[in-house]
Amino acid sequence: MVPSLSASFRASSSVPLPLSARCCKYAGQSVRAVPIRILWVGKKRSRGVQLLFDEYIEKLKRYCNVEDVQIRSNPKNARDWRAQVDDEDNAMANLIRSDDWVVVLDERGQDIRSEQMAELLGDAGNTGASRLSFCIGGPYGHGQKLQERANISIKLSSMVLNHQIALLVLVEQLYSLKPSNVRCFETLFAASLENLGPSGALP
Repeated sequence: MVPSLSASFRASSSVPLPLSARCCKYAGQSVRAVPIRILWVGKKRSRGVQLLFDEYIEKLKRYCNVEDVQIRSNPKNARDWRAQVDDEDNAMANLIRSDDWVVVLDERGQDIRSEQMAELLGDAGNTGASRLSFCIGGPYGHGQKLQERANISIKLSSMVLNHQIALLVLVEQLYSLKPSNVRCFETLFAASLENLGPSGALP
């Protein structure tokens, strides 16, 4: 129910942040919430990964609209890996609108902390973007087209992550941002809470 969600949201704001945490630059400000899309290249997920992924997505949907979009690996059955990357790149780029805020996940991207991820979400809301799109590439990474389209490129780890593991790390971070940076995120998610229906579910 919406009242219980709102109550727990307010109550959590009284919990002090850990000494090691830094509050993001949007703390205390009103930030427009935007829908989140997760675009990923790959095949069917394993049952265990799917169960855990679904659990995090359901939790996230209490605070914002989240869409899970799969792009088939090697969609044109290219024999050369460079052609495969280009095909996957084009397929993903075709799903991105001109007013999307695009975050590419890449091992060569910026190494950011959790509070910087919070600021990234705030930046997307303040730019007037219609959606925040996180892009996870296939086994050979992203092509030049998507890299040039990205508003920012970040890495989840200095190690190369399988796309299934990258998905879990991403959704866990997105969900954990709310309690760990609550002073910033209680305003960021406020607009999404207002859109919840009587049952507590997004329309």
